Amino acid sequence: MKQLLLLGMIAVLTASCGMQSIPKANNEVEAKWAEVQNQYKRRADLIPNLVQVVKGYAAHEKETLTGVIEARANATKITIDASKLNAKNIKQYSKAQGALTQALSKLMMVSERYPNLKANENFRDLQRQLEGTENRITVARNRYIETIKQFNNLVTVPPTSWTNSLLYHHEKMPQFAVENLEKVQNAPEVKF
Repeated sequence: MKQLLLLGMIAVLTASCGMQSIPKANNEVEAKWAEVQNQYKRRADLIPNLVQVVKGYAAHEKETLTGVIEARANATKITIDASKLNAKNIKQYSKAQGALTQALSKLMMVSERYPNLKANENFRDLQRQLEGTENRITVARNRYIETIKQFNNLVTVPPTSWTNSLLYHHEKMPQFAVENLEKVQNAPEVKF
């Protein structure tokens, strides 16, 4: 009877100290990161279709289209294993995705310059899908950021931090960061 009572007390103490919370939080971080990558993949899958439609209408914008294709190729080369998340890997991944975002911005400007291209039904459908994908990426990144915050709270805020960081040596995970923040903060200049 005393042994059962002792085991029960150990189980309660273990649960209250957050021993299960860190593995659960780590699993949640990995799942949210997978969703971020999933949304970027969806965008990368849409781009070849978008480029094919645009090529038919704007052959003279070859440089822009080539830039999108190259940026997509570079963005899809970089993958990060969720178990190896660190600030350097996230920065590299974010930089490649940022270059793709910039190339896509140029492509969208092409559609504004050429009304016939903008009026094409296929292009508009793909444009809406791409816009929806960009929104999904934002949602996935926001969820990832929130999950990292929750994980880091378990590691840094007492009482769970006492066992999670000191006893089990868990450390804070790096947050998602935007590459070239200065460029992102300024509205793009559109010239005709």
